[in-house]
Amino acid sequence: MGIQRENKMNISKLVLALAVTVCFVGTSYAQPSASHNVTIQVPAFDLIAVSGDITLTIGAPAVVGDAPADDVDNSGSYSVTSNATASKKITAALGGTYASGISLSANLTGLGTSAGAVVLSTTAQDVVTGLSKVNGSGTITYTASATAAADPNPSGETQTVTYTLTN
Repeated sequence: MGIQRENKMNISKLVLALAVTVCFVGTSYAQPSASHNVTIQVPAFDLIAVSGDITLTIGAPAVVGDAPADDVDNSGSYSVTSNATASKKITAALGGTYASGISLSANLTGLGTSAGAVVLSTTAQDVVTGLSKVNGSGTITYTASATAAADPNPSGETQTVTYTLTN
């Protein structure tokens, strides 16, 4: 019986040793907290958008002998989002020229420094300057003008106005 008792004690010691080992090994791998690094990258971006199409109609002179009546529309809008550290500007250019005697000017207000009403041409011209780290919108006011020399064009003449956000 002494051998059986010794075997039972040895088995009990072995079971106890295994239980203690499992407890310590288990707790050494299960930690109460963990951490890692999170990197956030912000790319440079310069974005510009304009609202829908505009139609302007030159009016007949109110008084005989006067020039045709300009048409003004201030329903246009533009939006700019830029995280640039250097100052940006907006330029405007026509995609083609209007017929002789017809002109279009644009006046952008609400962001940066407006150049006022600028008669547009196929050459890019500054319309807004001094934009830096901006996220906002402004108004575009178009004025269509014509002289008496302008030929009638009842179906209209369309040119694309391109706005560019640049240095």
